[in-house]
Amino acid sequence: MISVVVPVHNEERSVALLYDELRSALEPLGREWEAIFVDDGSTDGSFAALTRLHAGAGDVKVVRLRRNFGKAAALVAGFDQAAGDTIVTLDADLQDAPAEIPRLLAKLDEGFDLVTGWKTHRRDPLSRRAGSRVFNSVTSRVSGVRLHDMNCGLKAYRAEVVRGLRIYGELHRFIPVLAHYRGFRIAELPVNHRPREHGRSRYGVERYLRGFLDLLTVSFIGRYRQRPLHLFGGFGLVLGLAGIAILVYLTVLKATGHAIGQRPLLTLGVLLVVVGMQFFSLGLISEMITSHHEERAPERERSELLVDEILS
Repeated sequence: MISVVVPVHNEERSVALLYDELRSALEPLGREWEAIFVDDGSTDGSFAALTRLHAGAGDVKVVRLRRNFGKAAALVAGFDQAAGDTIVTLDADLQDAPAEIPRLLAKLDEGFDLVTGWKTHRRDPLSRRAGSRVFNSVTSRVSGVRLHDMNCGLKAYRAEVVRGLRIYGELHRFIPVLAHYRGFRIAELPVNHRPREHGRSRYGVERYLRGFLDLLTVSFIGRYRQRPLHLFGGFGLVLGLAGIAILVYLTVLKATGHAIGQRPLLTLGVLLVVVGMQFFSLGLISEMITSHHEERAPERERSELLVDEILS
């Protein structure tokens, strides 16, 4: 079964058209499928349009969140309601072409766990294209996951991929990175990207600033979650050894009769040793917290806390 999860925010004019395209793309496959529309606190008539769609189609589920929680929360709510062993996500603005879904599913059948789209000819303003190119380049280098388009909304997953991910805040941009760190096989496929016909984009420059901080979070979680002492302890050892070297140097000077009490280097050496010990202690405490956490089953934040209504 294929579950298609579609976050919706003020896309009243698009949802019915999107469903028609989904049906045209998926019915020829001969597989059972469902569409799960998640209304992320829309303020227009999106929920009314989704309600009409649900009333006329038996393969449509509608989830309504209490307010606008963001795309990550909407995706998690949709994943929780998905019954399929294959899950597809795409945006509701009609820029992602549902006709590309069979190609993503075929790529998935080659042995991959996640296939993400690559908007090779992106139909967005130059400012967004340039910012996105820089963002993707930096993310690829920092994370080690070599993809051209991290945040393409059109993706296909095996269900076990999304079941094991904890997505919150704005970490939906880094789903391929999070999946890679958990050992899943990632592939990328060029897809068609269409001009926006309805609504407007809600992304600005500030999302790239927040994205950089999120990238640091993802990198830390992926690389050092199981071994935080390697990060904090490494900093601590470097700073501590530098401080000790300075203090040894000053000790030699003192032994040869030089005054060191007024030297700024003495303050620097002591400061480096103290800060190094603090970093090392932080690493040990993090190791203790990590080992205690691993002994207990992780509790996933339930999206039901955010949901106002479900039509299934």
